[in-house]
This record gives sequence, structure tokens and C-alpha cells, in this order.
Amino acid sequence: MYGLKTLLPEYDIQLPTCMYPMKVLNNSAATGIVKADAPSGFCNGNSNPLATSAVTSLGLKKNVCALDLDNLSAQIQNLLKSSNDVGTVCARQEKVLKQLQELKEQMANIRASLGLCQKGPQHTGQTTLRNGGLREEPLHDIVINGHPNFIPYALLALKNAWKDLFTIEVRTFKHSTMPDIGKEASAFEKKLAQVKIDPSKPKVNVSLIWKNCEHTEMISSPTMYVPIYGEVNIIRYLGRVGPQEYRYEDSPNCNEIDAVLDICYQLLRCNTSKSRASMIRALNLRLGKQKYFSGDEISIADIGVHSSFKRLPAITAKDLPPTLIEWQKRVQLITQL
Repeated sequence: MYGLKTLLPEYDIQLPTCMYPMKVLNNSAATGIVKADAPSGFCNGNSNPLATSAVTSLGLKKNVCALDLDNLSAQIQNLLKSSNDVGTVCARQEKVLKQLQELKEQMANIRASLGLCQKGPQHTGQTTLRNGGLREEPLHDIVINGHPNFIPYALLALKNAWKDLFTIEVRTFKHSTMPDIGKEASAFEKKLAQVKIDPSKPKVNVSLIWKNCEHTEMISSPTMYVPIYGEVNIIRYLGRVGPQEYRYEDSPNCNEIDAVLDICYQLLRCNTSKSRASMIRALNLRLGKQKYFSGDEISIADIGVHSSFKRLPAITAKDLPPTLIEWQKRVQLITQL
């Protein structure tokens, strides 16, 4: 390295007396310039005049050559040019992406040959992004425990509404605590069996067990007992795994649909006619002049309200305002309920 003379001359500086004096650790900087051999390429006849004059003004010895800034700049530029070109890196990246795409197509062909791609278009990666960013799992068989006095009419409504998009195959069983299910539950079973099943459509298997239980509950996990209580929450779950047209997480009416389903949950638990009338007025305000609760297309909110009205025999046509009566007729044509 080049040796440089001390930049600050030795002035007679009066040190403050309030500080502790320290011993000088290196006296070589004060006595002279450290001699060093200059690296090759920096000391030549084409030295920079400015650098030379600067070195001369600092009092460097003659055997120390000045810093050649032009030569240094040229070497830095050559070093940058010798590095990998950006275009080469981009070309390699495009080649790798193309190979990954070919590998993805090969894996898809292998899955198709093994019969592993039978879930339909709603189970593609594009659907996963539209489903609130959630990673979809293979659909497991669902078990629903219900009391004959609280028939889950939403299963029949969804089965009819989704018959061209999705299949809900319902099998019914009797628990030992419920030897007789009654006429209404038996009629409900017959209507479920009358709905045709399309084997080409995506399907979820539901086992409906008539049981002496307080709440309608659904078991969605085959390995652990994780119940989902309430018919309204069961509708929400089926709406998330069912056809894309009925998934509402990314819909602008998402909050409205949830609010309507919450009103249905409260309606099913009303104990007085006054409280039921209050919930019906709230639903009528939500519907307004719309064709359905979510706009011009039917949604799971309409399924929930229609099933709740069906479960409450105390609510008759005279208890409903004209807008809800007209809405009920339109929904009944689709759900056959």
C-alpha cells in the first residue's frame, strides 16, 4: 500500500488539562512515511496529474508513485464486463421455467392415468386461490346427527339446487336411541332418495343418523370428533366445499349472506311469537326489493332461510309479508322443498 504523510501538520496544540493523558501507541505515523511497494498496474508513466500533484503536496517520496485513477477506473469496468451478462441469466431462468412446466404436465398425465383426478374443475389451483386463499383437502364422508323433530331440510334443498353442479349423496340410519322417526322424517327420506345422482359430478357422501340429540351436529373429520353444531353452520360448511357458484367468501355480498344466516340461527331458537316476528322483520328488511337475499342469484342464504321456515310450523303464510311470500315461491321452484 502507499504510504501517506500525516494530513494534519504538527501544530502546537494545547491539550486540555481536564483529560487524562495517554501514551502514544504508534510513533511511526509521526516520524515519517511508511514505505510500501505499489501494486503492479498502478505505477506507470501515465499517472494522473491531479493525483501526482496531490501526492507531491503531501510530501511523498519520489519512489512512491501516485495513484492512477484512470487506470483504476478501466480495471473496474473490465471486471464488470467479465461478469455474467444479465441476458444470459434471464435466458437460463426461462429455460428452467419451461422445464418445470413440462414436468408439471407430465405429473398431471400420470395422475390422470392412475385415476387420481376425479374431483372436477372446482378442485384446481385456481379454485383454491378464489376460496379465500385456503388450501383444499380431499372431501371426506360427512356424518350428521339429527333429531326427527329438527329435520335438516337444507340437505334436500341443497341436493335439488345443486343437482346439475354437485352431488350430495345422503344415506339415512337409525340410532338405538331413536327406534321410530315419525312420518315427517320418513317422508323426508323418500324425497332425498327421489333426487337423481349424476356420477360424473363431484360428490360428497353424507350419513344422516337419526338420534336423540339436542342439536343437529356434523362430524367432518374421520380421525377425530370435531362437531359442527347447528344447521346454519352445516350450510356454511357445505357452501365452502360445494360448487363454485355457491362459494361466497370472495363475493361482495359476503357479509350480507353471513348476516342473513345469523338471523336464521336466532330464528330457530326463538321461544315466543314476538321474537319470531322480530326476526322475520329483519329478514324482510334484508331482502328489500331484491329477487334473492344476495341479489339476482340464489345463494346459501336463501337455502338457510327457506329451510328455517320449513322447520318452524308455527310460521305460516299470514305471518310473512308479501315480499317474503313471493321470494318463498321462487326458492321453492328451485329447492323443491
